[in-house]
Amino acid sequence: MAQIHVVAMGSQQHVSRDSLPILFLHKTIGKICTHKNISGIKTVLSQSPLSGGSIRVRAPNSNLFMVASSRRDQVLLAVHGQKTEATGAVGEDNELKHEVLTMQDQDDAELTIPVLSLPKVIENMQENTGKRTGKQSYRAMYSSIFGGITIDPTLMVIPIDDHMVHRGHGVFDTALIINGYLYELDAHLDRFLRSASMAKISPLNHSYLRSILVQTVAASQCKQGALRYWLTAGPGDFSLSSSGCPTSAFYAVVIEEQSSPHRQAVNVVTSSIPMKPPEFAVMKNVNYLPNALSKLEAEEKGAFAGIWLDNEGFIAEGPNMNVAFVNTNKELLMPSFEKILSGCTAKRLLALAPRLLEEGLIKGIRVGNIKVEEGKEAEEMMLIGSGVYVLPVVMWDEHPIGNGKEGPVTLALLNLLLEDMKAGPANIRIPVPYGVENSQSVK
Repeated sequence: MAQIHVVAMGSQQHVSRDSLPILFLHKTIGKICTHKNISGIKTVLSQSPLSGGSIRVRAPNSNLFMVASSRRDQVLLAVHGQKTEATGAVGEDNELKHEVLTMQDQDDAELTIPVLSLPKVIENMQENTGKRTGKQSYRAMYSSIFGGITIDPTLMVIPIDDHMVHRGHGVFDTALIINGYLYELDAHLDRFLRSASMAKISPLNHSYLRSILVQTVAASQCKQGALRYWLTAGPGDFSLSSSGCPTSAFYAVVIEEQSSPHRQAVNVVTSSIPMKPPEFAVMKNVNYLPNALSKLEAEEKGAFAGIWLDNEGFIAEGPNMNVAFVNTNKELLMPSFEKILSGCTAKRLLALAPRLLEEGLIKGIRVGNIKVEEGKEAEEMMLIGSGVYVLPVVMWDEHPIGNGKEGPVTLALLNLLLEDMKAGPANIRIPVPYGVENSQSVK
């Protein structure tokens, strides 16, 4: 058994006072391993309240150090060269501490990677699928690669040489499944095909895709959830150009979700992550790294989401939702869609909002440039999207919005949307033919 010493030095930087889990460096192969890869752990860092300090972790007979840095309730580790130090956690007394972590020794020569047969690969994939514990369940997948629908999550995979995987050359969209109906599928499909055209991916016929999607949901038997679908440059090679791809590829997955979207009022922050330029922001492509980083940044600051500003400093959008306001003149304000994604839910609400004009709840509707000051001084602020519906925002960058509570217009818009989802017109709600037997089923 080999020993790894964790040496805590004097206080350098404040970190969370919560107890922090640790990851560890394997002494011989220089990998960062999770606790699942380590056997025989004897002790870990003290569970006492933490005030800050620096941790240096070194494997014996190695020049590699493990460097820890604080991030919310975790200590994240990276591998650096010799003599590197980083932030971590020590006890409040800041005394020099030693903790010894014991792990099973393993030499490079002992590491053997098997070459698996197809049945063994499938067996391992099934085992891995069985270990998933997420809240979402995948009820069906269509793939143009295997030319049909599968209801086995183990087989819901795509080729590694698909250009969406290794080059990000793909577009996607989503439609909600509500009480057995597909909500706003045609609006989402129209945007999907516009995105495909902008991405120079050969678009498929609208009615053809619509038929595939409806049949996939029917096969899933899912009555509540989401339908997500992708059009990619297709598999073919690992080149940058998609010229070697014989044809585009189309995938769709039905995701069952019983829980309702987040309903409690939230806080937001201004995102420091650069937003995508307009040419890409208006296209629903699979490059969501800026979006994911913006969301993570907000969560690290204790907020729900980040708000982007465009290159002129006007309010733009959230990482995967639109934003709207009600100003002191009782006008419903929404940023222009010229530089951001034209949210289908946001546009549907703009079509429904005139009812609030008739009721006298609002006095006007305006889509255009909105200054940050105007947004923060608004009486109401809300996030809008298929994943959040209409979500009240009560604080932006620690600045209270209105009276710090959900406003009447936000609630009224949510009720309009919920009513539309349950009893909207036929062109908005497409019934799914669950009872229709597929005569083409192949076993």
